[in-house]
Amino acid sequence: MVVPADIFQSFTKLNVLIIGDVMLDSYIWGSVERISPEAPVPIINVKKRDHRLGGAANVALNVHALGAKPVLCALIGDDDDGKKLVQRLHEKNLSVDGIIVSTERPTTVKTRIIASHQHVVRVDDESDKVTSSNEQEQLWKRIEKLLPQSDVVIFEDYDKGVLSTALIEKAVDLALKHNIPTVVDPKKRNFLSYQRVTLFKPNLKELREGLKVEVEAGNQSQVESAVTLLKNKLNAEGVMLTLSEHGVFIDFQQQKIKIPAHAREIADVSGAGDTVVSIAALCVALKLSPELIAELSNLGGGLVCQHVGVVPIDREELIQESRMLG
Repeated sequence: MVVPADIFQSFTKLNVLIIGDVMLDSYIWGSVERISPEAPVPIINVKKRDHRLGGAANVALNVHALGAKPVLCALIGDDDDGKKLVQRLHEKNLSVDGIIVSTERPTTVKTRIIASHQHVVRVDDESDKVTSSNEQEQLWKRIEKLLPQSDVVIFEDYDKGVLSTALIEKAVDLALKHNIPTVVDPKKRNFLSYQRVTLFKPNLKELREGLKVEVEAGNQSQVESAVTLLKNKLNAEGVMLTLSEHGVFIDFQQQKIKIPAHAREIADVSGAGDTVVSIAALCVALKLSPELIAELSNLGGGLVCQHVGVVPIDREELIQESRMLG
């Protein structure tokens, strides 16, 4: 399959609204030289600390890296971590027009401790309670203003409570009214709430939990049956299922296509789903073929897995690798 060269240039003309759960990815890098005398655990000698944009904010980073213009619509806490997150957005030249500061929840922070390139432990500081009526109202006002100016909407759901069934329904209705495609990266809580979306992108674990079915990644018949069931339950235009080392399967626009994974040295799968949904959404906005959507998304997801930690896609690397497809 040949990827048209002008696709990546066309990405630069797109405006993308990303609605969902933002978080701060905090990293502590160090080395292990001895075991604690207090308990049989390693002692990490800290070498470096780092704060990165995570969750829906990492999707925004990916969209921006691909050349498009992302706008985040999300909640952060009225706390130091929220200030750090906004600072990182400014540093990356990302819009904060849709960011709402809430006094009712903390900023989500995931702290990863990494020693000698090994992920030792992760510490989560967060709330996953459903948004209050006041938070919902503020979110909806921003969505009403920002959505009509967009070429595609991404719902980036991490089950932290920002996305509710009511908010999802209203946002999808508004997108349909303006003929704007919607792409979803789901989690368990709202899995079947994304009715009538354009493209729904779960991974295998999410599909199993969401449908309560057993599906083997290597069993094509089971995969196709489960995707058909999901597509019908959601009344969605399409479903793209990511299958890790088995690649991706897409059922969209009357086409069912399986794309195998590319052989790579995997360093870290964190953030790969963010890259996949970012590329898929831009491709959907450009009305590209299901095969191109799946091929480019699959390629990008694999590329970011070669790096330790959550990192956005490298546009030039994706362009170079896409030239070798087929």
